[in-house]
Amino acid sequence: MITKKAKPRGGIDLGGTKIQAAIVDDSGKVLGEARRPTPTSGDPQDVAGEMAAALREAADDAGVETTSLEGIGVGSPGDADERTGVVSTARNLPGWEGSFPLAETLKEALGTEVRVGNDVQVAVEGEYHLGAGSPYSSVLGVWWGTGVGGGLILDGKPWLGRGAAGEIGHMVVKRGGAKCPCGRKGCMEAYAGRAAMEAEARRQHEEGVKTDLFKLMHKHERERLTSGIWERALDHGDPLATSLIERAIEMLGTGVASAVNLIDPEAVVIGGGLGERFGERYMDALSKEMGKHLFVDERPPALKVAALGDLGGAVGASLLFAR
Repeated sequence: MITKKAKPRGGIDLGGTKIQAAIVDDSGKVLGEARRPTPTSGDPQDVAGEMAAALREAADDAGVETTSLEGIGVGSPGDADERTGVVSTARNLPGWEGSFPLAETLKEALGTEVRVGNDVQVAVEGEYHLGAGSPYSSVLGVWWGTGVGGGLILDGKPWLGRGAAGEIGHMVVKRGGAKCPCGRKGCMEAYAGRAAMEAEARRQHEEGVKTDLFKLMHKHERERLTSGIWERALDHGDPLATSLIERAIEMLGTGVASAVNLIDPEAVVIGGGLGERFGERYMDALSKEMGKHLFVDERPPALKVAALGDLGGAVGASLLFAR
């Protein structure tokens, strides 16, 4: 019996600094890819335009037409409604305070079905099926990047709650603490999110604290303190970069341990731009900080760094058409 070959799928990972697109076959193999910077100005329509362009480039790389794909999955920050394809309050993106019909807009641009999901949740599902989470039935994903996001796999199934489960970055780690980009105070993201860390670095630098962070940023022609800039500053022994990263690890450990105490997962997978760059480097420190707060400290969850790399979010997004 001859079986019909499954069509390839598209995946787009929409991040605060980059848009990563991939064309993926039914086994999860990447056939083509493309990457573009996320716009720093404009509105959701401008972001959607760059997303469509990235997906077209990935399709060209794979030698396929976008209209021939089974569908395109999108992992988006903010409140991504899987039912309607609308994304709301994606505050790490330019002008995205309200709601925008992202799936419908991309469908019109690319000529195939589009589904959206939370960016971290779909990346965690990718790691669960194809990466570091594959040996486990329950996984807490913590994506440390522009913000801090989370995703959950419980008993082998994604847990979305009422649509907003997994927002670990907005667990309060210090009452009345630092102001978070979400507008509240004391969230984990207020200490560990790259955007919040950059804001704090700028504040201290303007008050006279010495740092090479911004010299390195200009030298390498970056508009933001990317994970690579933070790494270079740490390698140079920059005291401000070191103190802010160590503070981030402390707060990550506190918040992740609290989440572990609630759901008791088999594994915690650390991903995101900062997580993948610094996960191995600070794994022992993160484990130590978690250990201070774990209720069952003699049986901690396995602590893993995401294995799918830069393409993990896009690959995970493509699985929205494999559920």
